[in-house]
Amino acid sequence: MAAYGALVSLMHIIDRLENHPSPPISLDNQQVESLTEIVTFLQDFLDAYISPVVDDHIEADPLERRIADAVYAVEDVIESQIVLQIENQSTIIGRSPVDNRSTIRRKMSSFIILFLDLCKWATIVKWEDVNAADDFVGRCPVDRNEFYLDLQQVIEEMNLIKKEAMEFSAAAQLQTKVTSTHGGSSSTVKEIVMVGFKEVLVEVLDKLTGGKLSRQIISIMGMGGIGKTTLVRHLFEHAHVKHRFDICAWTTISQTYNVKETLREVLFQASGNSGSDLSEGELGLKLYQYLSGMRYLIIMDDMWSVEVWDKIKFFFPDCNDGSRIIVTTRMSNLTSQLGESYGVGMKFLDEASSWDLFTQTVFGGECFPHELEDIGKNIVANCKGLPLSIATIGGLLAKSERTREYWMHIEQNLNSIVITNNDEFCLKILRLSYTYLPNYLKPCFLYMGVFEEDRSIRASALMKLWVSEGFLKPVSGKCLETIAKEYLKELVDRNLILVDKLGFSGNVKFCKIHDLLRDVCLKEVEKDRFYRIIGKPPSVIHNERRVVFKKSGSWVIGEVSRSWSHARSIICDGEGRNFERPHNLRLLRTFKSCARDTAGVFSKEDTEGHGFNFLDNVFQLVNSRLLAVRLHQESKFPSSIKLLWNLHTLIVYCWHEVIAPIEIWKLHQLRHLKFRLAGLILPDPPSEMVIMENLQTLRGAKNLYLNEDVVKRIPNVKKLHLIYRSEEMKSLRKLKQMERANCLSYLECLSKLENLCCIFRDGCDDEYLQRISFPHSLKKLKLTLSTGHLELVEMLEKIGTLPLLQKIVLHHGRFKTGKWDTIEGQFRSLKLLQLNSCRGLENWMTAESSHFPLLQELHLQGLRQLEEIPSEVGEIATLKSITLEDCSESAVESAKKIVEEQEDIYGDQLDLHVRTILRYRDERLQSLANPNFEVTVRGY
Repeated sequence: MAAYGALVSLMHIIDRLENHPSPPISLDNQQVESLTEIVTFLQDFLDAYISPVVDDHIEADPLERRIADAVYAVEDVIESQIVLQIENQSTIIGRSPVDNRSTIRRKMSSFIILFLDLCKWATIVKWEDVNAADDFVGRCPVDRNEFYLDLQQVIEEMNLIKKEAMEFSAAAQLQTKVTSTHGGSSSTVKEIVMVGFKEVLVEVLDKLTGGKLSRQIISIMGMGGIGKTTLVRHLFEHAHVKHRFDICAWTTISQTYNVKETLREVLFQASGNSGSDLSEGELGLKLYQYLSGMRYLIIMDDMWSVEVWDKIKFFFPDCNDGSRIIVTTRMSNLTSQLGESYGVGMKFLDEASSWDLFTQTVFGGECFPHELEDIGKNIVANCKGLPLSIATIGGLLAKSERTREYWMHIEQNLNSIVITNNDEFCLKILRLSYTYLPNYLKPCFLYMGVFEEDRSIRASALMKLWVSEGFLKPVSGKCLETIAKEYLKELVDRNLILVDKLGFSGNVKFCKIHDLLRDVCLKEVEKDRFYRIIGKPPSVIHNERRVVFKKSGSWVIGEVSRSWSHARSIICDGEGRNFERPHNLRLLRTFKSCARDTAGVFSKEDTEGHGFNFLDNVFQLVNSRLLAVRLHQESKFPSSIKLLWNLHTLIVYCWHEVIAPIEIWKLHQLRHLKFRLAGLILPDPPSEMVIMENLQTLRGAKNLYLNEDVVKRIPNVKKLHLIYRSEEMKSLRKLKQMERANCLSYLECLSKLENLCCIFRDGCDDEYLQRISFPHSLKKLKLTLSTGHLELVEMLEKIGTLPLLQKIVLHHGRFKTGKWDTIEGQFRSLKLLQLNSCRGLENWMTAESSHFPLLQELHLQGLRQLEEIPSEVGEIATLKSITLEDCSESAVESAKKIVEEQEDIYGDQLDLHVRTILRYRDERLQSLANPNFEVTVRGY
């Protein structure tokens, strides 16, 4: 919700000003205390608040809207003062020291401020008028007294809202008590035709009717609308189940569960006794006594938390008679919390099952009209395998005219119809997942609507945006990135975010959101005015805090930008041309002008057109936290970066290398510094010792002279990407100096470093790399060597001792003796090994599979002299895939032999896939292909 997110964001601003080593402004202690007390109260209030318009999908809650607007007003006052103070102290931004107009402006500003002070004390001029006059004089600085008065005014408004919330809380507590004594549990879920889950049904049925005699819990997991309740309903009605169990009972738990009503419902279905006059404890005892000696099946539908089970589990006896409890949940992590439980995950329907469900829903036993079949298949494809979506659209079409025109209309408007046409069913179910989210997760979930439909979203980019937006509620002892990972995991566990790809460490690398849930996001966003998505030039944008562009171009810089003075985020996420920084964005925190987080795939010739920024313009955004821009080829790196007092993330795509000013070493808050495509030349640090303790990512640093002084300033860096070019270092007279200083040995001092990439060009890797030292914290390592002369055996022996290393990628280098004999006890954590164009390797000897005990993926490219892959590699229990590209025929044949040996052992259960990529057609090698051994020819 916008209100809660705004409160968290405001506290971030206050905390940053209070804890920053050199804040641009200072706040009055009493005002800070007042704000902190009010914000804390309102956060607690919203956590317990049940909106009276919670079922209204159109209007925002008026109280939440007032809270959000009041918080925005506080932010505007504080951040406007920050910007004005920085601009007033700088001669770089907005004015030139030789410009006589600046002198006139300052004199004019002094007069107008004096006039406005008199007007304000006489209560003639409103705050909005002061803002308008301030814009008129061209950002003239507001004096401290006026700032404190303005801040006090908005604090008083927040205090009035607090009092109103306190009154509401008192009334709501009474109402909750009355409601809770009359609430009941019943399942009102609309039935859906059972299609596509036969295998799951058989699996669960087997667990119900066989297996252990002890009581067992079976968890059915999946997102809202995936068909959990439908599956369980079919099991509940199954003849074998009814014959097997003496007692079958169904109860719906829901988010707002009631233990007493749950026990009463089960007891009534089991015995016919309602127990209406019994207490909770008496009901539990009665139920326990009745179930004892009976083989029972209890369905607990829609469980959101293990808390309810912890309160009732004692009343369900384990008599070793095969009793079962089935739980349906949207929470993937609930299975492990339930103890003795067996988890079954529900997946989306495949194409054939989706079509079967659709045809049965629309036509029942009738034939499908041939003229509608092509449109029908497009409609089904757009439903993306979600049973709820298919059934809802099918139910609509079953009661509508069967004409091509109408069906084409449905096809074109599919998502909006699924969301709006059956509010009592489809939207209510999908929206439940959002309604009952903890408040701290709601802004993060709503933010998923920023990204394009069906977009695979890089998790690290998403979490950087969450941090920049100020969504993450601080937790003592945890950095914001850790909190972001926990939030993402929780949204995944709730099946609101889908995992698209996992990393080797088990973290989410890419994620997605189902189209229908994204539509729920967008409807909530529109209602709460959380952000605004623009796909074409709008007439005007009034007071938007966040603006997202799906299509961009030069129109962005037009007249419409004049109404963006309150904007905090400008994000371009669509395809097409990116845009330059519009004017009038002084309060902006997030400026992402690159269309995608993988932006930068453009030619050098493109870098003079629209959408390419000059850093001196971008750095006028002195309130910014995240900047992601594509750089104009003539852009320099100005010293004005020192004015960006709260910059967290700077991502730059450019074809030309950029020389950073020495001021970059003084950015206390910087967390991520990334230069893509070319590189960033960092100067030697200043004599003044400033520790960049927040810096976690440094990418694209070119010819960085590592020494004791440098590593002390970046002690917590986790990702480091370095580029070294011999010719450039010689011209700078750095090469010999860096070799003598044993520069790369200082990597060992970076005790938090997890991901290291070093790229060497122009033959600077031989002597330079011999003395490299790696920290034991390293998990990922990529070395790209400039030549094939560096001896790799010694390097691999050094790398193999790293205890946490999971991924190695080596480009070039050579095995001078032609042999690589791995050693027991090395590569203990390695999961991916990739060797590209490593010359000379003929004999790879691995005595035992235990040499790579956790290896999952093996990639070999350009190893034309390799005789074979050791057969022991195929015996590694964790190995999932082998990829060979442009390798020798004998290496390909050895991979085939490994597959055949493993097929003999595991048969159809083999979980190893080999992919071979040939440079040219080879009928003999191509004939080796089978389901576990793929052979492709490059270009085909």
